[in-house]
Amino acid sequence: MAQLWGRVVNLANANGACSPFRSVEGSLIGCPDPRRSFWGRSDRGLVRAKRAEISGMKHRIGVWRVVAFLWILTSSWSCAWGAGVDTNHLNRDPLVVDAYRHFYQLDFPGAVDRFERFHTEHPGDPQATALLLNAEIFEELYRLDLLDTTFYANDGFLTGKHATQEDPKARDRIFALADEAMREADARISKNPNDVDALFARGWTRSLRCAYMAMVERAFGSGFRLATKARDDEQRVLQLDPNYVDAKLVVGVYEYVVGALPWPFKLLIGFAGITGSKSQGLAMLYDDGSRGVITSVEARTVIALFLRREGRYKEAIQVIRALKNQYPHDYLFCLEEANLRKDAGEGMGAVDAYRQILAENARPNYFTQARLELAYFGLGDALRGQRHEGEAAQAYEQAAMARNVGTELRIRSLLAAGQCRDLNGERQKAVADYQAAINAGPNTSRADTARKLLLNPYRGT
Repeated sequence: MAQLWGRVVNLANANGACSPFRSVEGSLIGCPDPRRSFWGRSDRGLVRAKRAEISGMKHRIGVWRVVAFLWILTSSWSCAWGAGVDTNHLNRDPLVVDAYRHFYQLDFPGAVDRFERFHTEHPGDPQATALLLNAEIFEELYRLDLLDTTFYANDGFLTGKHATQEDPKARDRIFALADEAMREADARISKNPNDVDALFARGWTRSLRCAYMAMVERAFGSGFRLATKARDDEQRVLQLDPNYVDAKLVVGVYEYVVGALPWPFKLLIGFAGITGSKSQGLAMLYDDGSRGVITSVEARTVIALFLRREGRYKEAIQVIRALKNQYPHDYLFCLEEANLRKDAGEGMGAVDAYRQILAENARPNYFTQARLELAYFGLGDALRGQRHEGEAAQAYEQAAMARNVGTELRIRSLLAAGQCRDLNGERQKAVADYQAAINAGPNTSRADTARKLLLNPYRGT
């Protein structure tokens, strides 16, 4: 998704030979590991791990864009059933397991229906509310085409003007659930400040709400305060229980992003007490990816995104293929593999990967909700990279004309189609595409670019 992003990665397995990630059955994917998973609930009273020494970072200066950017990634997007770790027992309830099974088929209505039933069965529990909130948010993000990682592959996501048609009813529902989960968590924490389940649910809820605000409303400033509090909640969870592995996602991403900042900026924020470590953050993400209960898939997705922005495509492909093997009918994982092959410069191999997705979609019930505009857009990019501008323009135009395509992706597709038409010597068609892009989002950064191209044909960069 989305994510949806400026980060870098320094993997322990730099050669890509070994990726210790857990399969849905509980075995480790990618390399041998002497550990064995088991089903069952661990007893926190037996936890012998030393309390984590995580210093409280103070957010005193305006780095809100970087941190809000991070929280787009850290909204929950997973459910891998790690064992031998501490977690809220609700996360292993059969109805929750079944709901996540639908969630990872991208059957969001089916997932929401099951989480709603679970929510009704557990009134007043913030984790049950947060589970439903998670499904509701990602259903809306998918509807808006905001789970396409190509949207976040450059910093224009942070600085540009974008067009997103927010659904007021969906927004109100999401915020109402977030408020409910916060009230429930606060009530429990007021009685027991060390209630790790309530602290985790509150931090997760805050990160989810922040993700929606950043991705849909692009409210980075107000999202920063939520991001800070969410990270503090999850850090507190790890201080109380280092074996509550799911909490490592939020803290790990924060550590990694701050640690990856340029040295001048890192030196500046260091005076304010803000520090980070790429290696420590990555270690947390790998541990979460291997053992997490409801954030394992998300941790691996984040690692793949870090690798992608670092240009380490083969390693990222390895991570995504493991996820794809775990959830073969998850359209987004199939799409991301094709995206990575494109970025890796596989040429016509990437073109074939996108066309395979389109062919698989034609098979009955292969994908539950395939947003084909995402595959057509990727196909356009891949063909454009091979200088097949005419075919690329057609693919972009198919993306723009897809049923229920999001406004932002429609504009991106039309602008790219116009550029390909110009390169292919089809000026009249290029002008039509540029004008359509302007009409779709007149107040966006891409519309500004299209206006310039109406005056002067695109010649390539």
